[in-house]
Amino acid sequence: MALPAPQRITVPGTTRDETTLSVHDTGGEGPAVLLLHGWPDRATLWAHQVDALAAAGYRVVAPDLRGFGDSDRPEEVEHYRMAALRGDVLGVADALGIDRFALAGHDWGSALGWALAMSSDRVTRYAAFSVGHPAAFATAGFRQKAMSWYMLWFQFPGVAEKVLPADDWQFLRAWAHASFPEAHPLPARQIADLSRPGALTASLNWYRANVDPATFVPTEVPQVPTISIPVLGVWSGGDMALTEGQMRRSSEVCTDFRFEQVDGVGHWIPAEAPERVSELLLDFLGS
Repeated sequence: MALPAPQRITVPGTTRDETTLSVHDTGGEGPAVLLLHGWPDRATLWAHQVDALAAAGYRVVAPDLRGFGDSDRPEEVEHYRMAALRGDVLGVADALGIDRFALAGHDWGSALGWALAMSSDRVTRYAAFSVGHPAAFATAGFRQKAMSWYMLWFQFPGVAEKVLPADDWQFLRAWAHASFPEAHPLPARQIADLSRPGALTASLNWYRANVDPATFVPTEVPQVPTISIPVLGVWSGGDMALTEGQMRRSSEVCTDFRFEQVDGVGHWIPAEAPERVSELLLDFLGS
């Protein structure tokens, strides 16, 4: 499966003059769906879903988010704060003439999707893969904090940059890619992307800009607005970093929430269970 040829879209920024993103757009007149990947990925994570949704008549837009794929990789940490990331997505929609859109996100793309669902009335419905609502994640308990150890480790500049690539990326392969069969292309693609000059640090800047060690263990429940649009939360039984609870508890801040579990796969649900994810999205978008 091949994505449409990418186009370069330059969007105004909140932390710098502008950012240029690589964006795949199937075009057409159907309802728009934006797909947001996570760490350390690119838009090709959604290749199967782009094909399935486009065949069903949707206009599908899948960008390489800033710091990833073939999009710009600014050096400074502050260029990766959530306000700037939200601006990128809305800027892409503006550039393509899209007013309102459905949204799906995975990993950091899921966290970004939650931020958009809470702050923009342009999002009509939202499908979150792996990562639950920020308030549910923050209060998910000790087991979730233990599984999120790497978020604190990534805060130290130069440390993960030295350890992760060592011995042909052995640590990343053993920790994050263990659920993949040897021939699956995703691990090799991620490692090739991260091996480019500046790419690993750019990807880690998402954590450094948006994870505060001082509030990693909250002392009070975050106060957040209720999300009134339909929300689908999808979690996988083999996820190495995220608990079921942090996704299920997202229902507490949504008025219309549906939970789905995908078993037998690890963290990268769109790539590890592509047919099931496409089925879930088509059902959710059409409901």
